[in-house]
Amino acid sequence: MFEISWFQAALLGVMSVLAGSTPAALGTTVGNYTLNRPLIGGLFVGLILGDVPGAIQVAIPMQVVYIALVTPGGTVSADLRAVSYIGIPLAYAAVKGAGVDFGDVEAVKGLAAPIAALVGTVGTVMFYGTAMMNLIWQHYGWAQLDKGNYKVLPQVEVFLPLITHFIISFIPTMLMVYYGTSAVQELQKTLPMDGLFMKTMFTVGSILPAVGIAILLKSVVDKTTDLIPFFFGFVLSKSLGLGLVAASLVGAIFALFNYKIEMMRAETANNAYNDEEDI
Repeated sequence: MFEISWFQAALLGVMSVLAGSTPAALGTTVGNYTLNRPLIGGLFVGLILGDVPGAIQVAIPMQVVYIALVTPGGTVSADLRAVSYIGIPLAYAAVKGAGVDFGDVEAVKGLAAPIAALVGTVGTVMFYGTAMMNLIWQHYGWAQLDKGNYKVLPQVEVFLPLITHFIISFIPTMLMVYYGTSAVQELQKTLPMDGLFMKTMFTVGSILPAVGIAILLKSVVDKTTDLIPFFFGFVLSKSLGLGLVAASLVGAIFALFNYKIEMMRAETANNAYNDEEDI
């Protein structure tokens, strides 16, 4: 039986705070766009739980589900803080409690992906709750600025939002991670692994990463021919047995070739234009 201690739950709560987007945490670039991504979060969750490979195996399908997540205009459909620092620990506990081998990709995916979808919604509540509570500090800050108190700026920008993150991020993450593992394990005891419910979870979980890939394709594919290099990459990876790192390196090489070809085209067009000007 796998359990998460209060100390580990508290550390995960701290990580959810650091993965926020305010200077009180580590800012948008380091926090919101780096630490809250499931693959990065999987590393830190693994360090806290003492099993980095296992946590990253759980994080991979979660990353695929939310691979195309963007936040245009501050509008979010899911907050990855919750996915990384609530979802990954709970999914890890589910896989560990079920006795599933972390090398069994399909089984891990089946357990992790539904949890990722569930806690993503929880994260949305955390995101908007943080924004709403920070409005209180903004209102206070403007009132103080009208009085000429410019010393309030670092308080409103850095220190007061920490209260928000403590209430909205730290406490819910710590409590959900600590008590959530027990709930997951009780669910597994009640519902056998070969039962209809668990088989349904495995099936839905296996499909969810495909949804993430489809959303990504919708945002990058302009015409049908754009799918050719995409499928070529899959064929190349499957036929050569490439891992994620090796496939990324191959993709980078092709991207470099494409960049050089485009630059040559641009230079040729520019030279032709200059020749016409000379004439």
